[in-house]
Amino acid sequence: MKKIAVLTSGGDSPGMNAAIRAVVRSAVFHDIEVIGVFQGYQGLVDGDFKRLNVRSVAKILGRGGTILKSARCEAFLTVEGRAKAYDNLQKNKIDGLVVIGGNGTFTGALKFYNEFKFPIIGLPGTIDNDLDGTDYTIGFDTATNNVVDAVDKIRDTADSHNRLFFVEVMGRHNGFIALSTGIATGAIAVMTPETGITVDGLVQVLAEGQKSNKTSSIVIVAEGNPSGGAYKLAQEVMQRTDEYDIRITVLGHLQRGGSPSCSDRVLASRLGVEAVESLLTGAVNGMVGVVNDSLVHTPFEKAITNKIDTLKDEVRIARILSI
Repeated sequence: MKKIAVLTSGGDSPGMNAAIRAVVRSAVFHDIEVIGVFQGYQGLVDGDFKRLNVRSVAKILGRGGTILKSARCEAFLTVEGRAKAYDNLQKNKIDGLVVIGGNGTFTGALKFYNEFKFPIIGLPGTIDNDLDGTDYTIGFDTATNNVVDAVDKIRDTADSHNRLFFVEVMGRHNGFIALSTGIATGAIAVMTPETGITVDGLVQVLAEGQKSNKTSSIVIVAEGNPSGGAYKLAQEVMQRTDEYDIRITVLGHLQRGGSPSCSDRVLASRLGVEAVESLLTGAVNGMVGVVNDSLVHTPFEKAITNKIDTLKDEVRIARILSI
């Protein structure tokens, strides 16, 4: 390995810059030249490359977002687009590639490796925490802290006016963010695909809360909840009862922004160094993660499997503590 490239793809997550920094500095430490690819896979197809050095990544450790930018790339979904990306890597004499992203990013990486056998390693950069092969993904800790901070402020208003707040958080296909923040903020209910709470079930939970003199309540809703998002759920509850003064907050992209937490900075740094050293040893076509505080490698095929089964304990705990 004389020259490697690094890119960020899909939705941004806090800690991506810390991962980029770790990849660049680790590569330089091992006398490897580093190329930054801008706009994710689109930059790979377009040849939007720029050489990076240790000063290129100075003072980005605590910055949110990604200095390499990110974009969805329709061209990379095609064989022709991936072939063009491979040609650009060959023309620039790049020997290996580090991709930082989530499910979509790794699905593309897997196809790319299978077609061209180009050395590629992935870092789990997504706030969703849904990748198998790592206890936590880069950005999850920061995103959940952002939600907790916002919900704590919302609770002040809920308590002051005896209101019921529906707070919608990200999580299109799973409830990792919703369940963690629901437990951390003392939500009366957490609405996710895993909890299986129906609208009627939610109304019953709220009624039980009233019986025990609960004067205000927070319901955390994952955007992918089968019964609907915060607005739909609030509407359904209002149709069934007029007992509550209901308000709705959709946190949206607020969850993605801001300076990464200490945990995310350390995680990104560990994984970035391991990614470079994995390329050097030939451990490619997979994701680097941390399980039980140990660095592990997981094939892309397994990493992109949604690990929702791991949420069973959170579902149970959230139900017990919500009374």
